[in-house]
Amino acid sequence: MRVLILGSGVIGTSTAYYLARAGHEVTVLDRQPAPAMETSFGNAGEVSPGYSAPWAGPGVPLKAIKWMLMQHSPLVIKPMLDPAMWRWGLSMLRNCTEARYEINKGRMVRLAEYSRDCLKALRADTGIQYDDRAQGTLQLFRTQHQLDGTAQDVEVLKKSGVPYQVLDREGCVQYEPALAGVKEKFVGGLRLPGDETGDCFKFTQALAKLAEAAGATFRFGVSIQAIERHGVGITGVRTDAGTFEADRYVVALGSYSPAVLKPLGIGLPVYPVKGFSITVPITDASGAPESTVMDETFKVAVTRLGDRIRVGGTAQLSGFDLALDQGRRDTLEHVVTDLFPRGGPVKDATFWTGLRPMTPDGTPVIGATSIDNLMLATGHGTLGWTMAAGTGRVMADLIDGRKPEIDTEGLTVARYR
Repeated sequence: MRVLILGSGVIGTSTAYYLARAGHEVTVLDRQPAPAMETSFGNAGEVSPGYSAPWAGPGVPLKAIKWMLMQHSPLVIKPMLDPAMWRWGLSMLRNCTEARYEINKGRMVRLAEYSRDCLKALRADTGIQYDDRAQGTLQLFRTQHQLDGTAQDVEVLKKSGVPYQVLDREGCVQYEPALAGVKEKFVGGLRLPGDETGDCFKFTQALAKLAEAAGATFRFGVSIQAIERHGVGITGVRTDAGTFEADRYVVALGSYSPAVLKPLGIGLPVYPVKGFSITVPITDASGAPESTVMDETFKVAVTRLGDRIRVGGTAQLSGFDLALDQGRRDTLEHVVTDLFPRGGPVKDATFWTGLRPMTPDGTPVIGATSIDNLMLATGHGTLGWTMAAGTGRVMADLIDGRKPEIDTEGLTVARYR
């Protein structure tokens, strides 16, 4: 079967790999000169099934107000006359209930856990290298109130069979020795030992080569103009390099997916939430994190990637603006210097921003649409790297006519009807 994939981020490339391995004729289109040059380029580096949770949850509206008043705020909203942003925000607020939170988190953890298993199998099968580590995630709490508030998350983890550890100060230091010098800064943590870390950009570039070796074709520097429809199906994708035709089409364009789907009558509530990262060279390995430390107060992850520290986080609602913001860099620098002051010089860090494709309920949109031969793989928000391998495998199974190994209930765009 001929399959055309729009987008060569980690989601599109993972889908291409599994489809090519299954023997399909796969072509991937992207406007960039190489894979993973946008949102997949500089993310926090976490493969964190246990930390998979929707932003929409009980108490989040009040928390958001407090966050925006902080000096180093995890959330920045730049008011705009953008109806899509306000519709997305209202829909997110409707998901801020205990019942919806449990449903959405359950869906997310289901896909994320499966994806982690697929990633392990892929690594074993191919020997792919991407500065990977498998030493867990430590969610670090600076206040007792934060530590006491983990009960709901722990219940969901129990139901999903996800291993976890609730730790005091000394327990945190046992797994992250560099925190010994700043023990007064935190009270405890929640450790998720099944989580991993790795460089998403390195992974995606390496996986694209494996997909090509399996027969996939990547066409870079190609700008998509429109998806053409006739009757009940898609007939082609018009680009500045001509029209591409296939039997099945997969939209994996991240935050840009709604724009190409709207003319087809598909309303996809995905909105760009801008994230930032800095990458710091390690000069003192003993002062750097062993894996990922997630600072719950500032919603910033500090991750070891080989000889670098990746510091990623913050959320900014400002449309498709890609300008680098010094205030966001200040927040990232504050967290890494506060927790790992000896790790490396922030003055030598590189600064990056990307647009996370967020749904209002946190769950990605994967699978079929109302159009027979059009499928979606987008809306993964901050968890594209975590959910990539599993998404690629599920998409390949669906296109191949096989029943996926996990329940796909609640994952398609139909849930928004």
